[in-house]
Amino acid sequence: MSVRTIIKRGDPVLEKKCHPVTQFDQKLWDLLDDLKDTLAQANGVGLAAPQIGILRRAVIVITEDDEVLELVNPEIIDQAGEQEGLEGCLSVPNLWGIVKRPEWVKVRAYDRNGNLFEREGRGLTARCFCHELAHLEGQLYSQLCDRLYTNEEMEQMMEEEEDDLP
Repeated sequence: MSVRTIIKRGDPVLEKKCHPVTQFDQKLWDLLDDLKDTLAQANGVGLAAPQIGILRRAVIVITEDDEVLELVNPEIIDQAGEQEGLEGCLSVPNLWGIVKRPEWVKVRAYDRNGNLFEREGRGLTARCFCHELAHLEGQLYSQLCDRLYTNEEMEQMMEEEEDDLP
């Protein structure tokens, strides 16, 4: 399909709540294909429709097993545990933050044809589910962290961690 421009932090579209998808048709399929193409070009692990300017409840998530999941009208139906880790976002380029998320998440969503399914994820996949679904509510990860780190600060932190290894 086509690679779309990723909207950056500061654009009001990223602060809006998305509308449910009601038609499972070619227009939705084109949106999902564009999300996949844009995500592949950007080399990310997740992308939500509002990040390309479409206020619909649709996201793409790449799981830890490299499976590309299309989630339409997704919702988190269960979660457990806690993890704290580094997050970045294609809409907040070159900045990183430490965010608390559940360790395990279960989502319910529709596929491109309107079939309901559930999927579980741990670790990075759980983090990605939470991060992308937050976009559908008009929330960015940067609202959940105490501070944002630049690429240079991240490199320095990683170097310091390596120096601390035995």
